[in-house]
Amino acid sequence: MSDSERTSLPSNAHEELKPGETYVPAIPPDRPCREVTVRSVVTGFVMTLIFSAAVAYLTLKLGQGLEAAIPISILAIGLGSVLKRRSTLLENVNIVAIGATSGIVVGGSLFVMPAIHILNLSHLSSFFQIFFVPLLGAILGVLLLIPFRRYFVSKMHGKLPFPEATACTEVLVTGEKGGSQAKVLLYAMGIGALYDGSVLMLGTWRENFTTASVGFLDFLTYKVKAVFSLNTTAAIAGLGYLIGLRYAAFILAGSFFSYFVVVPIMGFMGNFIDVPIGVGVEPLSKLGAEDLFYEYARYIGIGGIFAAGLISIIKMLPVMFQAFGAGFKEIAKMIRQRGSSTSTGDLPRNEQDIPMPVVMGLILLVVLVIWVYFRFSVLTSFDNATLLSIVAVSVAFIIALLFSAVSAWAVAMISVTPISGMTLMTLLISAVILSKLGMTGEKGMLGTLLIGGVVCTALSMSGTLITEFKMSYWLGATPKKVQWSNIIGSVAAALVVTAVMILLAKTHGFVKSDLHPNPLPAPQANAMADVLKTIMLTPDPTKVFLYGIGATIALIIEMLGVSSLAFALGMYIPIEYNSPIIAGAIVAHFVRKSGGKNRKLSDARYNRGILLSSGLIAGGALMGVLSAIPKLFEKVEGELIPVFKIGETPMGNWLGLASFLILCSYIYWDARRAKAEDAGPSLEM
Repeated sequence: MSDSERTSLPSNAHEELKPGETYVPAIPPDRPCREVTVRSVVTGFVMTLIFSAAVAYLTLKLGQGLEAAIPISILAIGLGSVLKRRSTLLENVNIVAIGATSGIVVGGSLFVMPAIHILNLSHLSSFFQIFFVPLLGAILGVLLLIPFRRYFVSKMHGKLPFPEATACTEVLVTGEKGGSQAKVLLYAMGIGALYDGSVLMLGTWRENFTTASVGFLDFLTYKVKAVFSLNTTAAIAGLGYLIGLRYAAFILAGSFFSYFVVVPIMGFMGNFIDVPIGVGVEPLSKLGAEDLFYEYARYIGIGGIFAAGLISIIKMLPVMFQAFGAGFKEIAKMIRQRGSSTSTGDLPRNEQDIPMPVVMGLILLVVLVIWVYFRFSVLTSFDNATLLSIVAVSVAFIIALLFSAVSAWAVAMISVTPISGMTLMTLLISAVILSKLGMTGEKGMLGTLLIGGVVCTALSMSGTLITEFKMSYWLGATPKKVQWSNIIGSVAAALVVTAVMILLAKTHGFVKSDLHPNPLPAPQANAMADVLKTIMLTPDPTKVFLYGIGATIALIIEMLGVSSLAFALGMYIPIEYNSPIIAGAIVAHFVRKSGGKNRKLSDARYNRGILLSSGLIAGGALMGVLSAIPKLFEKVEGELIPVFKIGETPMGNWLGLASFLILCSYIYWDARRAKAEDAGPSLEM
């Protein structure tokens, strides 16, 4: 059978195996098949560069990014279908393995590292110091998960659903539709880039529609302090389509609570209280709606995010104990049997891992490198730097080891892992221990953040890598090659993510200031920064009180059966970024219903909408990054790109709203062009 022949998953791919039954992958290990080629490596690196930049921008703007594996799968198939030799199934697996490191490193790095700029610590750090954090964390995550691979993908075969791995695998297997799917994805990327480029770079309309610019609503704006805003960019509308109506409603409910409950209440109190409430804050009577949100409501949201993260960990405790026990038993078994087969060449292709002695040696090497990095780069100015670096490495390694299996298990079960909650715990533990040892002040906060960044990236890698391991198991790829591909891809992803973060920190900022009046929210990083300020600097009692209110609200919301994290993110992220999400989700709802009782037609239309939305997100987010580059030079040389001033006028405000509604209508119209026979596999993420 040739490389290009169509194949399919075996009938027992999703079922528990009967006694004595074995699973034979889609491409059996005895069938030769191209896997790691120049094509797959180059394509994988290009995907890493593109999606690292796009997902980084989206994560800093909304606190959640695009899962890159499915779009990369579709683009890989589309590219392979137009070349002289069609790409093999395993080449496409390798492309996904390299390219998906973009989302891994973004999720790990940008939940923590922007806090360096939020806390004004950038003068103590450097590009390469930040770059090494996600890189070392990603490599550690790969190595720590390798001993768990057989347990998760083989012994638990048919017992764990692996939702994301199932979706990606189905996309790759049904590759005969990949060409048409890739075309939809690519032209949607083009539309997203042109649309967002028009507003972000040319100013053809206002990026944020706001009722504050509507004259007849001045009473609500200035007296009630109630203002509604909506971001008009394509990237956020596309994300709303993917998130779905229920989750989007939770997020918007959180925004409504902040903007139409907390802010008006604080504004009303300003009529009776003339003194400032909090440190460095003007009296309530002098604060507008936006200032009231940033000075008060936002901190309630941060408290909610903290509590939601801890709640998620508590809910995962049974899974943690089960994962710990299973993983450690597997490691012990491998150690006992290490003498039975010393060469991976004796194993079939689909069972070849990086040899365990090499894994253990690399883990020791990475831990040593992390120690050297902490000792001579991060903590070198402290008198007891050696002791501090040993403690720091121990904390990072132990937590990463304990939570790696948990992260993998969570993704295998529900495709979601409480990384932010586990990272928060890491920061709390590290800050408390290290502050007792004398690591305080700005350098203490910087060191704690870098520790948290390593752990967060390791956990992010573990969660995504287990998906790739399962795909490899189903399709017959070589696990060892997937493992090395992730390690190599992490280098490119870490470089791009670090560069994008530093660029956006200079052009947009992550904290509201005179220089950055409309910063990117970076919600997780802001939450982490506040944790450290509370522990390592003089706490503001008002903020601590607001954190407590937010934590209590999150607990109540969770008791009502609502996602406390979604609600808390809504409370924290400015409403202009949350309101378009519900618009995209409403479009998805009506697209899903447009097929009536014809389920295949509904699925086909909904899947086409997912492709359109993914393309809009990628194209729009990339333009968000590119639009920051001229702004970097404009601060020195003046305006580099001619900008239409209409975007700054009241007409530009209404034009932005009209453009956004037209875009949503287009998504609905284009999605309805799909036919029932185009249904293919479910792309729902």
